[in-house]
Amino acid sequence: MNIMEAKEQIEQSVSTYLRKDEFGQYKIPIERQRPVFLLGPPGIGKTAIMEQIAQSLDIALVSYSMTHHTRQSALGLPFINHKVYGKQEFDVSEYTMSEIVASVYETMEKTGKQEGILFLDEINCVSETLAPSMLQFLQYKTFGNHQIPSGWIVATAGNPPQFNRSVREFDVVTLDRLRVLEVEADYDTWRKYAVNKGLHSAILTYLDVKKSDFYQIENTVDGKSYVTARGWEDLSETLYLYEEQEFEVGETLIGQFLRNKKIAREFAAYYDLYRKYKQDYQVHQILDGEAGKVVLERAKKAGFDERLSLMGLLMDALQESIREHVRRESALRFLTLTLREVKGDLVFAETKTAEYIEEILTAKADAIQDKMIKEDAANALGSLDRYTYLQAENTLRRYQRQIKIEGTTEPKEAFEYLRTQFELAVSELKRHVELITQKLDHLFEFVEKAFGNGNEMLILVTDLTINYASAKFISEYGCKKYFKYNKKFQIHERQMEIANELDHLDLTQLALDEEA
Repeated sequence: MNIMEAKEQIEQSVSTYLRKDEFGQYKIPIERQRPVFLLGPPGIGKTAIMEQIAQSLDIALVSYSMTHHTRQSALGLPFINHKVYGKQEFDVSEYTMSEIVASVYETMEKTGKQEGILFLDEINCVSETLAPSMLQFLQYKTFGNHQIPSGWIVATAGNPPQFNRSVREFDVVTLDRLRVLEVEADYDTWRKYAVNKGLHSAILTYLDVKKSDFYQIENTVDGKSYVTARGWEDLSETLYLYEEQEFEVGETLIGQFLRNKKIAREFAAYYDLYRKYKQDYQVHQILDGEAGKVVLERAKKAGFDERLSLMGLLMDALQESIREHVRRESALRFLTLTLREVKGDLVFAETKTAEYIEEILTAKADAIQDKMIKEDAANALGSLDRYTYLQAENTLRRYQRQIKIEGTTEPKEAFEYLRTQFELAVSELKRHVELITQKLDHLFEFVEKAFGNGNEMLILVTDLTINYASAKFISEYGCKKYFKYNKKFQIHERQMEIANELDHLDLTQLALDEEA
């Protein structure tokens, strides 16, 4: 199965284990809760989906790599405890609390979340001394003398033996206590994640053509050669930051993330070509509806690889604006709820002083900061939530400072200032919506003029559909041409046409010819 199918299976398993009866007891007792064992090659996102599941279910997450644990750290240290049984006294060996179990309790203490996932990665690489204790843990969720708390679900992961020399193959007795999910690297599934994550379009357009380069692990005469999903994602983040600082990007840098000389060299050549397209095509002018005849004519005559790159550049620029809108809107909605609370506090305030007004705003900002810290500690804080909390907190503190500077003392006057500032922010958001709507219209007009109803239009509609931010924006504010083409296309059939075209492209040769 692919990683997203595995995610769905795990999320359903966790939800099932957390189901309670009418007395508040878990329907499946902890010793009958088989841990999930996610078995798959490295770097395909096993840890990432655990974070996504925790965020989705609003529970905590504690992650551990079992390769780093000795028997002592996992089980706890032994000590002698003096006990009396009947009338006889005995010295009994006991254990301090396991570091792993203690981390679960510490997370509950910090976050206030009583339920969560204990994720143990590389569980099939445990040390020889720890291996015998794993069977007891998988069955009874106990390390040493201490069981993990009720409401905490165990999920595990590991690599197949061909990827890791340290792997110890589980026997049937161990496997019979696990729910085994075997996962394979799958580009089409990962691409949907990558589009929503905002990965660099040079990577996506390259891999659209060279899907076989998405994931490779092999032994060569020069040693191990590997390219993983993790490598592409880390490279994407680095490309953005290098471009921001105008640093040179070459094969040397790319090879640090893509540990396959051939793939690194071919992507480096493609990236140079991609950058050239970015200079040649006036992307922002296209989105502003000001594309010149020269640009339009070049697009019409371009080969499919160049058209693919151009679509990636256009989508990158558009999605950047849409993601910014989603962040702003999320922060503004959250701020609306907070300001309603502030209004109530100000209206019913008995003490009408400047200090009290400042205290209200500071307390609200502190509460948001505390909420963010707790969710972060629980590994349940998504990037959009982080932005929302930070923006709302900073806005409240800015309001507080401004009210103090202006010497406002009356609650009604203070709230009128807050209302004015909020209305300005709403007006700015509306202007931003209008700009994005215009960009969408201009993009569809350009694609119609340059490519008609071809595969480029299908790429545009498909990427707008699978991207959460753009799909959300269009559902809220509409786009007539999007709905027109979305209805017109027979998506599966047209995607197969694109796949056939991509299979016949030799991207390496095209890139090298351009370079020459």
